[in-house]
Amino acid sequence: MRKIYLSLALMLCYSLTMAQETRKLPVETSVEKTHEVTIKGKRVPYKSTAGTQPVWDDNGEPIASLFYTYYERTDITNKATRPLVISFNGGPGSASIWMHLAYTGPVLLNIDDEGYPVQPYGTRSNPHSILDVADIVYVDPVNTGYSRILNSETPRSTFFGINSDIKYLADWVNTFVTRQNRWASPKYLIGESYGTTRVAGLVSQLQNAHWMYFNGVILVSPTDMGIDRGGPVKMANYLPYYAATAWYHGQLPAELQSKDLDEILPEVEKYTIEKVLPAMVKGGSLSAQERDAIATQMSRYSGLSKEVILDHNLMVPTSFFWKELLRDEGMTVGRLDSRYKGFDRMEAGDRYDFDPALTSWNHAFAPAFNIYARNVLGFKSDLTYNLFGPVHPWDRSNENTGYDLGQAMRQNPYLHVMVQSGYFDGGTDFFNAKYSLWHIDPNGKMSDRLSFKGYRSGHMMYLRAEDLATSNEDIRQFIQKSMVAPNMPAKYK
Repeated sequence: MRKIYLSLALMLCYSLTMAQETRKLPVETSVEKTHEVTIKGKRVPYKSTAGTQPVWDDNGEPIASLFYTYYERTDITNKATRPLVISFNGGPGSASIWMHLAYTGPVLLNIDDEGYPVQPYGTRSNPHSILDVADIVYVDPVNTGYSRILNSETPRSTFFGINSDIKYLADWVNTFVTRQNRWASPKYLIGESYGTTRVAGLVSQLQNAHWMYFNGVILVSPTDMGIDRGGPVKMANYLPYYAATAWYHGQLPAELQSKDLDEILPEVEKYTIEKVLPAMVKGGSLSAQERDAIATQMSRYSGLSKEVILDHNLMVPTSFFWKELLRDEGMTVGRLDSRYKGFDRMEAGDRYDFDPALTSWNHAFAPAFNIYARNVLGFKSDLTYNLFGPVHPWDRSNENTGYDLGQAMRQNPYLHVMVQSGYFDGGTDFFNAKYSLWHIDPNGKMSDRLSFKGYRSGHMMYLRAEDLATSNEDIRQFIQKSMVAPNMPAKYK
């Protein structure tokens, strides 16, 4: 009998040990810590909450749990007038780590002034954070960061698609705002890259399905957001980005290279709209003389040879540009930030082997967040923090988020939108971002609530120290501009 009891005790001990070692995300948990940071020369005390909050199905059962990090300034008593910024990154399948640790949050990862990683890995205070003017929550969608599906029987289509992503995240945001008692607060959504598709749809969903109205949406390096731009428009719109990148790498003719970028870009944008786009629309009906003239000028602006442009029927794809621009030097340029250079196994070919910008960033962010989450936020987990999580297949059908954003603005006179773009971003280029703004507001009646800001960096413009300061200040000014005076009615005059 004694042996039986001993065996049972050992089995129980083993079972408890195994239960403790299970790699699962808690459905709901939170860890609070207090900190302070100096922003623009002033001390800002704040509280961090790192935790998880569930996603429920229609029956109220938890089917997933999302990891979030919430920063609240603690010397503010009136939360009714304190803005709340809800932050997402993109991918789809990307965690919120990028803007969290490198842009608007109270800490920054260790990088040099141009955004290149340095060792030792880690973080430092962010003197430009917007935490002085707004509380911020960073949200990791399902399968990104620490966020995970809890019920394996739940169809992946519940989460992984343009519209399903928007639907479940809107419900999650609604719960978060309710739990944190922030319904009265002026509210803002910020998204980067695919996150702009996400927040453009979210502001409409939250407004129309949850009756939650926002003061502003910030689109960082926006996608096309479903705004239609067929062949010639899409291809013509790349030329200003090509010109900016060629200027950065010293590939333009001397008379252009000697000018500042701010002088060159308006000229190239005007030529793109007035000459390149009509020429591409004409296709094969374009005369040989016209075609040669257009190719000659495109060559002058892009740093590519006229022959290469003619070989592509004027429509040079971005993938070829990244390979071709510095081919004579044996180098490629980055997609997400074309300031970055790399080199391939072979100099021949129509596209590069890898994006030298993205590979440079990844090994700076992952160690820094793992150190920060455990040692500073106090959130401990054996789960892998997914910078990029498994979210495929992703349903991209029925995307209308850019048009939905325009409709939300027309319905809500308080709602403002700001676009932030890097001139050297080849993934979501700045001129296409301007094009999106024009078509969010096709009749021009909302121009006083739409703004564009450009920066001399790439997709994550905030990685460059000078642009980190400027872009955060632009957000700060945007928030202050879009705040509404007490008792100001939401109506059109």
